[in-house]
Amino acid sequence: MFRITQYLQTLTDDRPPGPRRTPPGPVVIWNLVRRCNLTCKHCYSISADKDFPGELSSDEVYAVMEDLKDYGVPVLILSGGEPLLRPDIYDISRRAKALGFYVGLSTNGTLIDEDNIEAIAAIGYDYVGISIDGLRETHDRFRRRAGAFDESLRGIRLCREHGIKVGLRFTLTQDNAHELSQVLQLMEAEAIDKFYLSHLNYAGRGNRNRKDDVVHQMTREAMDLLFDTAWRHIQAGRPREFVTGNNDADGVYLLQWAQRHVPERVAALRQRLAQWGGNASGLWIANIDNLGDVHPDTFWWDYRLGNVRERPFSEIWEDRSDPLMAGFKQQPRPVTGRCAECRHLDICGGNTRVRAWQLTGDPWAEDPACYLTDEEIGASGRGERLRLTPYRRTTRVERA
Repeated sequence: MFRITQYLQTLTDDRPPGPRRTPPGPVVIWNLVRRCNLTCKHCYSISADKDFPGELSSDEVYAVMEDLKDYGVPVLILSGGEPLLRPDIYDISRRAKALGFYVGLSTNGTLIDEDNIEAIAAIGYDYVGISIDGLRETHDRFRRRAGAFDESLRGIRLCREHGIKVGLRFTLTQDNAHELSQVLQLMEAEAIDKFYLSHLNYAGRGNRNRKDDVVHQMTREAMDLLFDTAWRHIQAGRPREFVTGNNDADGVYLLQWAQRHVPERVAALRQRLAQWGGNASGLWIANIDNLGDVHPDTFWWDYRLGNVRERPFSEIWEDRSDPLMAGFKQQPRPVTGRCAECRHLDICGGNTRVRAWQLTGDPWAEDPACYLTDEEIGASGRGERLRLTPYRRTTRVERA
């Protein structure tokens, strides 16, 4: 996750960067249940409104949580499917809070209503993220159900009214990029605390629909709008939290934005961005799915590192005999193509590897969704390159 507001705020003072801080353990995104009441276009878990056999029991979940706590995991994001469809979700959430985790709930929001909001508020979730993928017509089309927008907005308002920190999650595609500004206006009108923009990742239905991924110029325009909006809030003395995910080139692009607006702060910003280091899959971001399989992040469901029924998570996560995990933990990562030549590799960490994997079968190939030019990253433009077309990424590799 790239914390736009946090880095923009550092541009308002001249304090030098502090020492790099190492997290105590990875953030774990836990898909507790695969069942969902929606069938969204970009779903990475390909969920459906049915029960999936073999999911972890309550007692198994509790045992894994104890191991995660002992291992130093600071954050649990409880997800699905739709996590509110799991009958024991409140029991699991209470146990997670009692163990001292920062606990987030990742939900489509449609099931939050007047009947359960008191129970949700009583948990004390540190954050509830609700997906909004455009205005009413666009959102309902993405979520493949009429009325989904109004139901999700009801959930957002109920959370806000009950003192729960709530945020909007927006997955950027070619079909909804034109409504980003209006969704940001909705955030302001509804006094929502946080905005998370997710770049489309090629996994699950997101992989099937990757032809809809925004072209690079549209991505740049979206990021310009986010940076300008976040900066405006900071300048007005009422900062709100803006973050992005799944495209770590955002850090390098912010550096370019700062060069245009506050050039005297660029050197310190670059140092802070290098300390961040970009993509953390397989290192500081982990995923456990509904069956207990462990993955490098939520978009690697077709790559199994182990299962918590067979080995503790802590043991699986430390095992570098797996070549993918060995590469994830290597610094710098063994990337090729443009990524290997990039002078900002220390900032983005090679970006999101799953896109290269989905298109080429090589997790270390260049990321086709990097929207920076060869000139901006210092690449020669020679050698093997993924061939990109305006509306589709291809698996074809050409010699430049």
